[in-house]
Amino acid sequence: MNTAILLAALQQGAPQGGGWTMILMMVAIFVIMWLFMIRPQQKKQKQIREFQNALKEGDSVVTGGGIFGTVKRIDMASSKIDVEIARGVVITVDKGYVFADAQAMQQNVR
Repeated sequence: MNTAILLAALQQGAPQGGGWTMILMMVAIFVIMWLFMIRPQQKKQKQIREFQNALKEGDSVVTGGGIFGTVKRIDMASSKIDVEIARGVVITVDKGYVFADAQAMQQNVR
C-alpha cells in the first residue's frame, strides 16, 4: 500500500480543531468526578481514621459487622481492641473494623 494514500486517508478522518475539545471534555469529566465522588470519600475516610485513633476505654462503638459494644481494652502495638458486647462477653476486633460511635448513631436514628 502506498504511504501517501494512507496518510491522505488518515488526515481526512482527523477531527477538526486539533482534538483540543476532546481533551478539555476529558479533563472536565475528571474534575467533576473528583469533586462529587473522590473528595467526599476521602473526607469520610479521614473522619473514620480520626475516630479510630481517638478511641479510648469506655467508648461505645459499632464494628464493621454491625455489633454494638463498649471498648474495654486497646492494644496499640497489635492494633486490636477488646469490645464487650454483653455483660461478660468480650470479643477482639481489629481497630480498622470499628467505624462509628454507637451513641451518636442511636441519636441520629431517633
